[in-house]
Amino acid sequence: MATKKPAAPSNYCLYIELDGVTPPIWRRFWIEGSATLGKLHHTIQAVMGWGDYHLHEFQIGGVTYAEPDPENQDLGSPPVDERKAVLSKVLEGISSFGYQYDFGDSWQHSIKIEKIEAPSKYDLGCAVVEEGARACPPEDAGGAHLYQVFLEQYAKNPKHKDVREFLRWAGEDFDPERFDRHAINATLTRMASNRWGNS
Repeated sequence: MATKKPAAPSNYCLYIELDGVTPPIWRRFWIEGSATLGKLHHTIQAVMGWGDYHLHEFQIGGVTYAEPDPENQDLGSPPVDERKAVLSKVLEGISSFGYQYDFGDSWQHSIKIEKIEAPSKYDLGCAVVEEGARACPPEDAGGAHLYQVFLEQYAKNPKHKDVREFLRWAGEDFDPERFDRHAINATLTRMASNRWGNS
């Protein structure tokens, strides 16, 4: 009886964008196809700049994936365990999918699969950010609509009282245009060396 040949290793180039905010907040990054959706979640948190304080889920091909929550087992059909879902399997035949973070603020992200390649350029066992633009909103900022209102006020009058109040809460050094690729990649390298998100 012939054994099934294992799939060739692959790296995925993903483009992620935060919905409902303009100009767009986006990142382009590479991750191993052997990674689980659980690892992709931790990678997205680092890539975008979130703090992983809230619940999340993936929406892929009509199926919801998340980390099972024992407290919500009686609230309808549970999601598929993201920790057991491997990218190269669940993304087969998929060109785009969704990721939601913080069900209160409802930060919805759109993710596109741009390339699938054999490991060559990035084969370090960790995710790598190639490009991106603009800072992730602060945690608990109220969702895309309220953050968009802040951005528009900030562009018109950085000294507006509502802008100053937002910055006092978010941190006076918060810059909506900041994107530090090197800092993000340093975080991803530390995550890989510590095997964070691999379980």
